[in-house]
Amino acid sequence: MRILIDAMGGDHAPEAIVRGAIDAAAEFGVQIVLVGRGEAILKSLSDLGLDTLPKGVEIANAEDVVEMTDDPANVVRTRRESSMVVGLRMLSEGAGDAFISAGSTGALLSAATLVVKRVKGIRRAALCPEIPTKTGSTLLIDCGANAECTPEFLAQFAVLGSIYAQRVQGKAQPKVALLNIGTEEGKGTQLQKDTFAMLQKAQDMGILQFVGNMEARDVMSGQVDVLVADGFSGNVLLKTIEGTASFMSGMLKEMFGKNLLTKVAALFCRDGIAAFKKKLDYREVGGTMLLGISKPVVKAHGSSDARAIRSAVRQAMEAANGGMAEALKEQVQALNQLTKPQSDETT
Repeated sequence: MRILIDAMGGDHAPEAIVRGAIDAAAEFGVQIVLVGRGEAILKSLSDLGLDTLPKGVEIANAEDVVEMTDDPANVVRTRRESSMVVGLRMLSEGAGDAFISAGSTGALLSAATLVVKRVKGIRRAALCPEIPTKTGSTLLIDCGANAECTPEFLAQFAVLGSIYAQRVQGKAQPKVALLNIGTEEGKGTQLQKDTFAMLQKAQDMGILQFVGNMEARDVMSGQVDVLVADGFSGNVLLKTIEGTASFMSGMLKEMFGKNLLTKVAALFCRDGIAAFKKKLDYREVGGTMLLGISKPVVKAHGSSDARAIRSAVRQAMEAANGGMAEALKEQVQALNQLTKPQSDETT
């Protein structure tokens, strides 16, 4: 298996990307292709004390870089030789099994859609992060790729998340819920009401297991495997959870560091605290899957360090082995029977 990585994307590129790639190649026995400025990559290797490329790591030169200030809609045209676009082109042409980038989210979404393209029948790709919960994790789809959605989009997101939970996470019958302001049927705006009806029909057809609406306060209870939302609401939920987690971690640190007694108590709670912090650590997950694209694309966190990149490689490998595209074709055909044709065409 060959995993393509944008070596120039992210706050700590290329140093952290290179180190994470080396660690992943050694740990997982996978072939890594670092796409980016060859000279900069080789310097990062030299800084790590390496004179030659480690086993399982190679370089694909790309002299340009997508900047955060670039217009996402135009990167494929204006940054054709950038590490991101070249890497996606390699993925599309079969030179790799998955692609990872910690660069601009908007640029990656746009370029992946135009270069690698969506699965036929999928109207929008969606970002699908894993939210830590009491029982493991819940997939949130979408979390920002599509701020404005139709019921059809949300129904397809539900299918995307359900298949990913089955094929990649190994959940036989993933439970799907719709993010809403109440659990009762009929709650929410017209978007949520229409989506609820569509997901209920999908449940009746055996396409997925829809369990109804879910309020934000219940998300981390772990009652469901997939939570469906429009990109605006999903992003607000995700950022709220991230902020709360950061606040709680800071408060715990402050509380246990107050005096000698609390410091002693911290020693007894050390394992529990470590497990708690690990559960909230984005570096353990690796990145956010861009679901709906015909081949696996992972958006790594912009501030990813080597550990996060290693985890993203593992995530990309799991997605590549999951056979998502093949499974989607069958389900999307069935789901499209529930929807009316829209004005925009798929690519």
